[in-house]
Amino acid sequence: MLPRIPLLTFRLCLRPYELADAPAFFELIDGDRARFRTSFPDRLLAVSTLRDATRALQAFADDWESGRFYVFGMWHRLSAAYLGDICLMPQTKGQAEIGYYLAAAAEGQGFAREALAAVVGFGFGAVGSQRLLIRCYADNERGQAVARSAGFQSEAPPKRTVWFRNADSVANIQRFVLTRAEHEAPGV
Repeated sequence: MLPRIPLLTFRLCLRPYELADAPAFFELIDGDRARFRTSFPDRLLAVSTLRDATRALQAFADDWESGRFYVFGMWHRLSAAYLGDICLMPQTKGQAEIGYYLAAAAEGQGFAREALAAVVGFGFGAVGSQRLLIRCYADNERGQAVARSAGFQSEAPPKRTVWFRNADSVANIQRFVLTRAEHEAPGV
């Protein structure tokens, strides 16, 4: 099990959630439901009430302990304002996927880039990933710019079998990857 320690950046404290964070976590999700509906439908379904938020945070702690999922709440270091979260989910063959969201008021201030840089270090360092993946919708230009700013490169979608029926949604998703070798290369 990895220790539940925060990642500090110049402006941010990224830390594993505590149960006491449930009100802030719920308020952000509940206040931005319409905006999050397309990208985070599972999170919205799982967190309909404050009680659900508490259960979700407990599940995040359990997932951290098992190594299945590492979720960090994102707080501004000076104001202590809760800004969103960022997570890393180990997958197969040394790959881990990164996902994040921000409160609407926190967008456009470089917080996503700052948080992503810290989680990339965590993914290649403590977790030991060999390859990191970010997926975002084709029309999410901000998300793509954040990925590219951290050195992620666009990747073609994986080939799907003929019977795969959800081809439209796959076509709308852009994939960005960063390998450990690329990250550690001089000048990156």
